[in-house]
Amino acid sequence: MPPAVVSPSLDPRAKLTTLRQRLEGVLLGKADVIRLALVGLLARGHLLVEDVPGVGKTTLARALARLIACEFRRIQFTPDLLPSDITGVSIFDQEKKAFVFQPGPIFGNIILADEINRTSPRTQSALLEAMNDLQVTVDGKSHPLRTPFMVVATQNPLEFTGTYPLPESQLDRFLMKIQVGYPSHDQERRILSERKAHDPVDGLSPVLAAAEVDQLAERARGVRVDPSIVDYMLALVEKTRQDAALVAGVSPRGGIFLYRAVQALAYVEGRDYAVPDDVKTLAIPVLAHRVIERSRRSLMDGRAGALGVVQKVLEQVPAPQ
Repeated sequence: MPPAVVSPSLDPRAKLTTLRQRLEGVLLGKADVIRLALVGLLARGHLLVEDVPGVGKTTLARALARLIACEFRRIQFTPDLLPSDITGVSIFDQEKKAFVFQPGPIFGNIILADEINRTSPRTQSALLEAMNDLQVTVDGKSHPLRTPFMVVATQNPLEFTGTYPLPESQLDRFLMKIQVGYPSHDQERRILSERKAHDPVDGLSPVLAAAEVDQLAERARGVRVDPSIVDYMLALVEKTRQDAALVAGVSPRGGIFLYRAVQALAYVEGRDYAVPDDVKTLAIPVLAHRVIERSRRSLMDGRAGALGVVQKVLEQVPAPQ
């Protein structure tokens, strides 16, 4: 059972502020990364965190789960992992004389899919239905997942041996693809002095209940988005489909995800309305991993090229005044 939530009398909005502050106390100097993680949580989306080892990808997922009174599951993706290791399996019960479904680790709230690109595409695909439809189908029977439900997947962009690049259908299920980055000199000095003996994540206690996260997500869906901003988002999406450097631009799902993320960002920032800068802030993390380039000399070149295409689109499409 999850531990009790602190300050039950506080409004969920105030608790969201506390949640943000405590995350910033664990992931030092990464306020922008934390803001995007909260956007993913309130937009009911999933995060792909791509960066080199040791910069705090796993820490971000663990800390977020600790601060919410819900169930955290970690799945270590390896080459021999099977789909049933994620979704669960039906086992024959001798007493009941029937098959009984044993849920897999996907039946949690915050799911850390660690090194997701180290398992085969067949196993990766076991996440598709869960991420898209909030359910898992095993032996022809659908099993609903609990809410909130969020997959935080990690991968190393520099190591290719024994890895499988995520297919476009899998990438498109992630609301955002983000990087953590190295800390500054002063931040790293503080990390070294404060974390010699203990992990700060272990000292975190829940701030929000699972039901309160759902409540905040519903409130975020009520954020007003002016028609001019909707047209701005659509113009960005359509521009990627017209770019000669791309085989395919952003899908309609990508446009929907951008809209929801813009609402969530406005809510995280304390507004009940969206502004054009919300779109500019989210365009690259939400859209860049959805475009497919015509030529990729390497995975790293392709990534840089996708970022460049979306950045160019941002420069070409005028924002509403």
